[in-house]
Amino acid sequence: MATDEELLLAARDGDGEAFSQFYRRHVPAITAFMRKRVASPELAFDLTAETFASAVNGLSGFRPERGSARGWLFTIAANELRQAWRHQQVADRARRRLALEPVVLDDNAIEQVEALCAEEPLTEALAALPDDERRAVLARVVDERGYDDIAAEMRCSEAVVRKRVSRGLQRLRSTAEEPT
Repeated sequence: MATDEELLLAARDGDGEAFSQFYRRHVPAITAFMRKRVASPELAFDLTAETFASAVNGLSGFRPERGSARGWLFTIAANELRQAWRHQQVADRARRRLALEPVVLDDNAIEQVEALCAEEPLTEALAALPDDERRAVLARVVDERGYDDIAAEMRCSEAVVRKRVSRGLQRLRSTAEEPT
């Protein structure tokens, strides 16, 4: 099975099936990531679509030596989310550039998005973390940002950020180790 990095490099070289595999592999996690951060399933789905559209448009910028493909994708997702918050809407410019039609969700599709998000135990465990710990873990682990950058954003010391990440990861480990 190809790694995420191999799939993106092949997609960058024009292999559409490689990107389809990458998409299928990561759409549940990106959808859950968005769903936990926005109020409506429609907006979460739009942001997920925009994330992957931006990823397609930005394939030439993917460099495996800079970090993981998953981290690259979650960075795009976080940027789409920040941009949506900033503008209080989903910018659909990437989708327009690709000439894709907007997706309209019916009740059944919304239920599927909700079910997809509910099946993500890690997402549920993240949601249960205290806000400061969750933000620190996501910034450090998902976005692969430095402690100094996170500390500046959170307006605290690097030591505090390190402690929040440590505590958050410990809580996640404890949740994962609990018998079901």
